[in-house]
Amino acid sequence: MPRLIVTRPAAQAEPWVRELAARGVDAIALPLIEIAPPADLGPVKAAWAGLGGRGLVVFVSGNAVDRFFAARPAGAAWPEALLAAAPGPGTAEALRARGVAAAAIVEPAADAAQLDSEALWQRLGTRDWRGTSVLVVRGDGGRDWLVERLTEAGARVDAVAAYRRLAPRLSEAARQSVEAAFAEPSRHVWLFSSSEAIAHLEALPGVSIGAGTRALATHPRIAARARQAGFAVVSEVQPGLDAVVACIQSMQP
Repeated sequence: MPRLIVTRPAAQAEPWVRELAARGVDAIALPLIEIAPPADLGPVKAAWAGLGGRGLVVFVSGNAVDRFFAARPAGAAWPEALLAAAPGPGTAEALRARGVAAAAIVEPAADAAQLDSEALWQRLGTRDWRGTSVLVVRGDGGRDWLVERLTEAGARVDAVAAYRRLAPRLSEAARQSVEAAFAEPSRHVWLFSSSEAIAHLEALPGVSIGAGTRALATHPRIAARARQAGFAVVSEVQPGLDAVVACIQSMQP
């Protein structure tokens, strides 16, 4: 098998590499997005203080969960009846790990073709949100698609940035890994779960994406971005570990 390069933020990439190794997959963590706290934690702490008046909190990612709960003020608790929405199983697991009851978590169907805002809306859109106060926890920027759908459905929607996404500061070892990957593209496969990670890779000095390069992308939009960047072969794969393992095991260097 070729070596899999996991580009997720460090908090997700390192556990993935351990799990992949346990399944016999040669993988390295090369985070291409750095997750940092917001410049001002005041809005996040204020959001915690107002949870009692909310009917739904949407977390756009596992990083949103991690950073929101990391900023929880002393003594603050998640309201037992408050619904939490997650676009995929990783985000839902992060919520359960922090004590949110499984029954209070809304997530896409297990057999959803994609795990994204559109799939989550298929579940949320069946409910009546008129007059409901909704909070969206996300990073700086991001898509407003789900905010727009909830607003159209009559919800009162606020958003709070619980983290910032930054370009990575690569160590010398990480730079050598990038160089090795492009020196022997047939022996490496890049795993992308974010279009922003691809943009950060393109911006690195000396990077030339071209013949022989291969990538796995966890969403059609990300796959399209990888092709635009110049990856020669791009395969779409479900974001779960099982799907990624099955895909990489089917490849030859």
